[in-house]
Amino acid sequence: MIGTSPRAKLLDAAIDHIARHGGAGKSLRALAADLGTSHRMLIYHFGSKEGLLTAVAREVEARQRAALAGLGPADAGREFWRRLTDESLRANEKLFFQLYGQALGGTPGTTGLLDGVVDDWLGPIEALLAGLGVPEADRAAHARLGLAVARGLLLDLVTTGDRAAVDAAMERFLAMSGGHA
Repeated sequence: MIGTSPRAKLLDAAIDHIARHGGAGKSLRALAADLGTSHRMLIYHFGSKEGLLTAVAREVEARQRAALAGLGPADAGREFWRRLTDESLRANEKLFFQLYGQALGGTPGTTGLLDGVVDDWLGPIEALLAGLGVPEADRAAHARLGLAVARGLLLDLVTTGDRAAVDAAMERFLAMSGGHA
């Protein structure tokens, strides 16, 4: 749970609901009913359906970064990949990519997703790379490459559902990078 304010409680409920049932295709009123609130309360707290979904995606990303920061350097790449590809995150990952495309297209209520969508990850990844002994001069490029590969493979997973293939590709990437991903 991220907090006890009414907005935080609604956001927690939305994250849980979307993880189990999806939600991008539902109307704001249907989402509100599913969450046990009114569409007016969602508009008050999030501005729109897109604002709610963007807040969900940003919070899920923040939780994933916190999970990464909690891992030790030993085998962190594989452990983090295992967490990212857990079936319980599939609906949230699909939502992320749907919103990412909308945000790039300028859809109102979604453009906030782009704030820090790359940069917020680079620091935690670079910190992990430092613990692995990656030279400081190489960390930024390694971090960006690792993020790009992970996101690309996650997009592949939500598109194809081929877990074995994406796991094999990630394993190959980790081997090629000496585990510094």
